[in-house]
Amino acid sequence: MIIGVPKEIKPQEARVGLLPSGAFQLGRKGHTVLVESGAGTGASYPDADYEKAGAQIIRSHTEIFERADLVIKVKEPQPEEYALLRAEQILFTYLHLAANRELTEALMKSGVTAIAYETIEVNRRLPLLEPMSEIAGRMAAMMGGFFLGKHNGGSGVLLSGVPGVLPAKVLVIGGGTAGINAARMATGMDADVTILEVDLERMHFLDISLHSAHTLYSNEEHLMDQLPRVDLLIGAVLVPGAKAPKLITRDMLRKMRPGSVMVDIAIDQGGCAETSRPTTHHDPVYVEEGITHYCVANMPAAYSRTATQALTNTTCRYIETIAGLGLPEACQKLKELVGGINVMNGKVTCPAVAEAHGMASEPARL
Repeated sequence: MIIGVPKEIKPQEARVGLLPSGAFQLGRKGHTVLVESGAGTGASYPDADYEKAGAQIIRSHTEIFERADLVIKVKEPQPEEYALLRAEQILFTYLHLAANRELTEALMKSGVTAIAYETIEVNRRLPLLEPMSEIAGRMAAMMGGFFLGKHNGGSGVLLSGVPGVLPAKVLVIGGGTAGINAARMATGMDADVTILEVDLERMHFLDISLHSAHTLYSNEEHLMDQLPRVDLLIGAVLVPGAKAPKLITRDMLRKMRPGSVMVDIAIDQGGCAETSRPTTHHDPVYVEEGITHYCVANMPAAYSRTATQALTNTTCRYIETIAGLGLPEACQKLKELVGGINVMNGKVTCPAVAEAHGMASEPARL
């Protein structure tokens, strides 16, 4: 199989979909790996590393798509890439289609088989999303603390406090992978952390894992009660494949103290606040209702080398299986791959995506 690794063109996206070591393994198994020149530079993997691993360096972005049977990316195709996709081609990347109707329709029109990392589920876990959720969660506490600084427009509250001064109050909505990592980092900085969660079993786990964090059953009354005292609000809710629920309204934000910060990790799926809209690493924040919003849609790209290594640790097994067996047999061997197929033969095959856009969903036909 011919595997193509294009350079990411989303603004400030520095990750790459395949490591040189992955290219080497695929080459040993008889596959051809095409890597666009500069694809790994942002993650500190120069072209020479890929050439040494046996990959072919291609200068043309278009040529990668023209020749590849399997396209490996990190982020969703950008509008200028829509026309490069074709039928009988497999696209393997993060898609987050529930928040992007235009991309969904473009994938349907192209005929490509689009497999989303974020909807591959194993035993109620999302193994290809978890590494990025871990990074985003940890970053949320770091970025939140940074933008609480007065010189950044914040309230001037230090997360840890100091002797004689109470620490900042941090509220994390959602106790999944992103939420627990946000709480872990915030408690590590000695903040006063509360996690809102609806799953009682998960709350027991959080209580055991994070001794210095508090858990609180998630409902609107508890959220409203907490907001006036919160310095940093972290939205970490996730419904696999679906749009994030809008749990935080504009009226709720008005109850927070001016200069407080909200980090919306769920922005890739549309965001969990009514006031959230995507931002970039170069222009990461804006202010609504006196609250600083940090809504960067590709947070892990800030730490591109770590993120690339963490991501490819989980994707390589799937890439090698698809390349070696073809998609139908790969889905028989790794049955969770079927759940990753979001679009196939011009049809939406992920029920959550179809529901988000009011479309019909059809099972993947392999």
